Amino acid sequence: MTAEELFWLPDDGLRHELIKGEHLTMSPPGELHGAVAMNLSILLGQYIKSRNLGQMYAAKTGFKLESDPDTVLAPDIAFIRRERVGVLTQKYRGGAPDLVVEVLSPDDRKRKVEDKTARWLGLGASVVWLVDPKQRTVDVRLADGRQNLLTVDDELTGDDIISGFRCRVAEIFD
Repeated sequence: MTAEELFWLPDDGLRHELIKGEHLTMSPPGELHGAVAMNLSILLGQYIKSRNLGQMYAAKTGFKLESDPDTVLAPDIAFIRRERVGVLTQKYRGGAPDLVVEVLSPDDRKRKVEDKTARWLGLGASVVWLVDPKQRTVDVRLADGRQNLLTVDDELTGDDIISGFRCRVAEIFD
């Protein structure tokens, strides 16, 4: 399947992605997943918007990362710095966001999460935050290979991507 064909699929309530032309579908996430994603979206969004730092993207927004065969992924939350945003289009965004947030679901398999994280980082994302509602942690993965597992007692920062952003990890899960 191509990114163009994926784009024109009728909305069936599922999340659709492509990996090297292979069509994948995922069931809608559960309540806890949605609440945690929204909590973090609000915290990030208020900070980013008030400082005009760039553009945030909601779940189901597709990012076309590769062509022939096409790869289109849709993170739970994404952010692109203002200087990279450009003109918004109706189609999938070309290239990776600066920040990718994936909220883990109970059925996510470790290998699948690791593969997707590596794909995001290998295809241009600067950082991936793996938010685990069950463990109440945020695993910060950077493109340079560094990683840091944060617990509810720690503070999540935007580092160089969202300069000055800080929140207690506990706030994401409250």
